[in-house]
Amino acid sequence: MTTDDRWPSSIREINNLPEDQKRNIYRFLLPDWLFTEYHVDYDTLTIDGQPVVYFRCPQGSRAMEISVRRCVTSPDAMLYLNMADTFNNQLLVLLVVINDLESARFNIDVDEHGNSTHLGTTGRNLIAEEAAMKAGLAPGQIRRGLRYFKHAVPLFEKFITRMGHDLFLIEPLAYHNAILFEKYGFNYMRGYREMVRINEEFQPGGELHQKLSADKIFRQPDAYKTVRGRSWAIHDGILGHPFTGFQMYKRVGLHAGINTFPDAIW
Repeated sequence: MTTDDRWPSSIREINNLPEDQKRNIYRFLLPDWLFTEYHVDYDTLTIDGQPVVYFRCPQGSRAMEISVRRCVTSPDAMLYLNMADTFNNQLLVLLVVINDLESARFNIDVDEHGNSTHLGTTGRNLIAEEAAMKAGLAPGQIRRGLRYFKHAVPLFEKFITRMGHDLFLIEPLAYHNAILFEKYGFNYMRGYREMVRINEEFQPGGELHQKLSADKIFRQPDAYKTVRGRSWAIHDGILGHPFTGFQMYKRVGLHAGINTFPDAIW
């Protein structure tokens, strides 16, 4: 890669560029399937002449957001990405959401009073969560995903390489996210030992296994057998504390080979 091919090394530096320049850089993060399968116009970022791709990257900010919708009035994003600089000049993916907008919606993001639950992290809608769980969704999902994350990883790698970095960070919001990130080659900056402990304690006779019960909707006796089952039990508080403090990283071109749930069934 030549110097001319390289972009600024931080989100903040990119955000301080003229509007057209920074948008052209962030366009690189838009996956091909938006254009080939959902017919977003590559040049105008519109569908049927209506803008559907939105960038939030104000000057002076260390963060950026991209939101892609099927139409102007769509309440949910088909793709949402939030990235930021860390204080030691690394790149952190804060959130990636890829929704199948054709699938059923479960209102786990608002409680019974209409207040935001921040995808179940600050509050809960138990009725919606139970319905989502029975429909095969994991904690934090309002709709079924499109299963495109595996294609997003090499895209992130190419993006950060252009910025002069050789790794990026990500923070799993739930247990199933961490297991998925392991599958795609991520390692742990923080939390590996806890993930190993969780797997051990979910084994028959373990502390977490003993807390499973047929009379608890989100902690059914067979929940320990699957990634989703464990994730719902953890979301329900079986650890005794929230699933927080985990940070993972992906080094460009390398698969870390981490597997804290051997022979996992989703």
